[in-house]
Amino acid sequence: MIKFYATQEGSLAECEKPTDGCWISVVDPTPQEVIELIEVYGLDSGFVKSSLDEEESSRIEREDEQTLVIIDTPVSSVDEDQTRSFYTLPMGIILTDDYVFTISIKETQIITEARKGMIRNLRPAFKTRFVLQILLRIAALFLMHLKQIDKISSAAEQQLHDAMKNELLMQLLALEKSLVYFSTSLKANEATIEKIFRGRVIKLYDEDQDLLEDVLIEMKQAIEMASIYTGILSSMMDGFSSVISNNLNLVMWRLTIMTVILEIPNIVFAFYGINTVDLPIPYTWFPIVLTLFLTTVTTVILLKWKKR
Repeated sequence: MIKFYATQEGSLAECEKPTDGCWISVVDPTPQEVIELIEVYGLDSGFVKSSLDEEESSRIEREDEQTLVIIDTPVSSVDEDQTRSFYTLPMGIILTDDYVFTISIKETQIITEARKGMIRNLRPAFKTRFVLQILLRIAALFLMHLKQIDKISSAAEQQLHDAMKNELLMQLLALEKSLVYFSTSLKANEATIEKIFRGRVIKLYDEDQDLLEDVLIEMKQAIEMASIYTGILSSMMDGFSSVISNNLNLVMWRLTIMTVILEIPNIVFAFYGINTVDLPIPYTWFPIVLTLFLTTVTTVILLKWKKR
């Protein structure tokens, strides 16, 4: 899907045809649209393929008056088990003399916010500022998703006393995996932004310096938060394992008590059921009374032993 956006009356609006300085949004393009991007708009075929590669890492490259910036964007999803997971998808930003392209495999939150005008003063005609504003919003989205991970892990921590549930364990494992994805992508994004900061690939203007510094600060903050949350979640997983082990010990202890108590009547009645003469007090009421007495004494002893 290819859509065109240009600044009209101070705001971003969709248009039917591309104009100079417009933003061309490409989401999950068909093979025919990929050919159109290469043949009609003259985009480098390698740049287009790299932007559509899920395994492509964040980087910046320049070739034949075209600049490619691949940046990892955060994405969240919920599976059939209601387990929320977070991962990243690459998005390619290609700058040409006439247009600025964004190419992604699927519709992500950053594309949706840009299309709906939720990013203030987003003007494709100012290509460098456009890229920096997109990068700044991506850094903010990383921070937002990291806070969501922290809230989910905090809620899971409150449920640790019921830690026999597999759903809670799967959720924590998904969060731990998500933080690994985020940490890797954030470090790659930081390297790309620092390369932009040097100004050798994308021309930087004086008024964009503050914005670029904000992008770098936000990205470093996200990296630090991801590292902190990874440590917290790792400790929580260790505590989770200890709680499960403790709960299992309690269950086994209860089963052991029940087994011992239930075995006493079997022993007494089996002994008095033997066809043997000269049994002590051979009356029906005696084995019953003896069983009740031994069962009570054993239960009291086991319970007091447990309290110790």
